[in-house]
Parts: sequence; structure tokens; C-alpha cells
Amino acid sequence: MSLESSAFAPGTRVRVTQQLAAVHRVATTSLTGTVVRYRQSQTGSWFAHALHDRLWLDRLELRLDDGEVTVLNLDHYTVIEPLDAAARH
Repeated sequence: MSLESSAFAPGTRVRVTQQLAAVHRVATTSLTGTVVRYRQSQTGSWFAHALHDRLWLDRLELRLDDGEVTVLNLDHYTVIEPLDAAARH
């Protein structure tokens, strides 16, 4: 992930680009929205072999322009770009 933690502040407008690597291609998707919350939270993963058999994931909660709220699991393929408020106009 390429971003300083201040860009995770609630109210910050961001563009999040994520990639999913497949055998013969890479699927890329981008979302633009306003940060609602950034947190680390546990998964229910029994195979993680981490503290209390849980894997902790970075999660970013965004409010999209249409009002939908979505939660993204962040990984090392995630790029988060803070958007300048002037760029919206």
C-alpha cells in the first residue's frame, strides 16, 4: 500500500485501486469515495495460525458518491490516492 496514514482520516476523499492476479491476466478495479473509517479487524480464518487463530486485516470503509457504504480489505496490491478537494469541481 502506498499511502501515509493521514489519508485514512475520516472525511478524506480517496481513489482506491485494487488488483487481483490471475494465471493469465490481472483484474483491476477502482473506487472513489470518502473515508468513513480505517481499522484493523479479525477474520474468522481458522487457518491463519496467528494470535488466537485469527488473521488481522486492514480494512477501509468508504462512502461512495451514490451513498453506498463499502468495506475494502487492503493488501499490498492496493493503491490509495488522496484526492484534492479542488479536483472535484
